[in-house]
Amino acid sequence: MTSNTLTLALWQCPYTANTAAALTRLDATAAQAHAQGAALLVCPEMSLTGYQIGAQAVAALAEPADGALAQAVSAIAQRHDIAIVYGYPEHNPEGWPFNAAQFISAEGQRVANYRKTHLFGDIDRAQFSPGPQAPEVFEWNGWRLGLLICYDIEFPEPARGLALQGADAIVVPTANMINFDEVQRVLLPARALENRVYVAYANACGQEADTTYGGLSTVCGPTGGANPSAGREAELLLVTLYPAALQSARGAAQWPDRRPDLYPQGRS
Repeated sequence: MTSNTLTLALWQCPYTANTAAALTRLDATAAQAHAQGAALLVCPEMSLTGYQIGAQAVAALAEPADGALAQAVSAIAQRHDIAIVYGYPEHNPEGWPFNAAQFISAEGQRVANYRKTHLFGDIDRAQFSPGPQAPEVFEWNGWRLGLLICYDIEFPEPARGLALQGADAIVVPTANMINFDEVQRVLLPARALENRVYVAYANACGQEADTTYGGLSTVCGPTGGANPSAGREAELLLVTLYPAALQSARGAAQWPDRRPDLYPQGRS
């Protein structure tokens, strides 16, 4: 287990459908996060393009994982010496784009790319194809991390799958609406506690089309307790993750008593 603490900055912000403006805002926010001591900046779901922009707009803005948006984020990460997780529409040659999130290191390297596997309602299904692969853990700065996107964290299996791979923290760009606060109040602490991991949840805020996003971005610790959370408005929330908390919590983990021989095949 790593001995290094990890300071995250969760960027809770409203959407803009203008990618140039979104990148300008990201540049300024990355500079601010680095100045405040963060090593990783986590942005909301589809943070560079807007979320509810319609299928045709999503398709027009979709790019490969190494496309122009990735190159722009890479330059920002290097300029401000901070890793960045951002959301974008990934080109899919076989259908609608994927709702994707990518991790760019402070050196500008593409470390991990994840495609949302659980699509939420008509909003997602009208614009995206579901990701075909389960999330995988990756290592960065001594930490074992996993990416999920919004609705994914509301199911126990993706988080448990990452925990069984040895994840220390699950990073979740999201666009949760204001009427679904039970996710932050109940489900995030449960996912963190049952898997003995940190869960970092960076939500959008403000209005987009006819939807109001609920904010309340937060980090839940491995015993289920929430660190300081954001409110409803735009905010840059900094939280530090501690390896000692993971080690202490895992001493009381339920994992040794699991009975996978009784569980349906293919489920964790």
